[in-house]
Amino acid sequence: MSSPITPGTTDPNDFLGIDALLDPEEKLLRDTVRQFVADRILPDVAEWFESGTFPKEMAKEMGALGLLGMHLDGYGCAGTSAVQYGLACTELEAGDSGARSFASVQGSLSMFPIRAFGSEEQKQEWLPRMAAGEVIGCFGLTEADSGSDPSSMRTNARRDGDDWVLNGSKMWITNGGIADVAIVWARDDDGIRGFVVPTDTPGFSTNDIHQKLSLRASVTSELVLSDVRLPADAVLPGAEGMKGPLSCLNEARFGIMFGVVGAARACYEAALAYAKDRTQFDKPIAAFQLTQRKLVDMMVGINRGMLVALHLGRMRDAGALQAAQVSFGKLDNVRMALEVARSARSVLGANGITLEYPVIRHMNNLESVFTYEGTNEIHTLILGQAITGESAFS
Repeated sequence: MSSPITPGTTDPNDFLGIDALLDPEEKLLRDTVRQFVADRILPDVAEWFESGTFPKEMAKEMGALGLLGMHLDGYGCAGTSAVQYGLACTELEAGDSGARSFASVQGSLSMFPIRAFGSEEQKQEWLPRMAAGEVIGCFGLTEADSGSDPSSMRTNARRDGDDWVLNGSKMWITNGGIADVAIVWARDDDGIRGFVVPTDTPGFSTNDIHQKLSLRASVTSELVLSDVRLPADAVLPGAEGMKGPLSCLNEARFGIMFGVVGAARACYEAALAYAKDRTQFDKPIAAFQLTQRKLVDMMVGINRGMLVALHLGRMRDAGALQAAQVSFGKLDNVRMALEVARSARSVLGANGITLEYPVIRHMNNLESVFTYEGTNEIHTLILGQAITGESAFS
């Protein structure tokens, strides 16, 4: 016989009691990152957003906490579980998508390919310093005319004796202008290869992208490669074809599906507090039916999104997670977070468009997250192929 449903007061910030699904180590890590965000990101992030900057020194602080490449093992990496990594992404993005993007690009897009496809020498040279935040990485895949179809890239690599020579450009590269090393994907006569490119190599340059209205607390750049000459050992020996870069994107997408729940939570909490405090027509706007519906929809979406992320994280830790299931999480959670942010903005009214509150900043950021690491449309087609067996890509 099942237990009766008991009356009681639910926690509006954890309506389904999801906290009880976490073990003590997961809670400790989450709370540690949450405190770091409260102390080091939230006090200044509105200023970073307004000025379009991200302080490079944050890399070493994140490294000291073990947040960079945390889900990788060995070479100075923390070797956490997938769920622990996801929870850290949730808390970082509750601060700002730029902070989570920095950690994602460093760990999932720059360190992961070295760990997965690099030589032992490459691992020893780069990973410990990247884990410590002493070296910042970026990931050069997207091009101006090659976004959702990265296999059509024009950046090329040719052999010249024992060396490789790279020419081309990459666009929309997070951390590009502050990176010390770039993982660059280029085409040679045999297909797609990955290269470890120190950014002080002659012929390598960057141009930061300005006038962004999204992800402003993040450095986004163009990478330009003009006869960049690299030694033979710069190539990632284990990465051939598109499986290499696509596996890196799946790593980043996993962090995103957790991260955006944090952004949505920050918007919901701001809207809920505001609705209780803001009085119109002699009562708080939280007492109005239309406002309650908005708040309830936000709460339901956030709880659903965290359950999806946590379930997929447990699957990954069990070795059972498939790439299409990551697309499920990225697709639905980003869509949910953007809807929550927009609704929260409406609850705050005119105050919602100022940086005094976090909502417009998250809303603008999520427009980018909706597009990068696979657009909403691409993930829809990935899921369509998974359930029908038919590819819409070609």
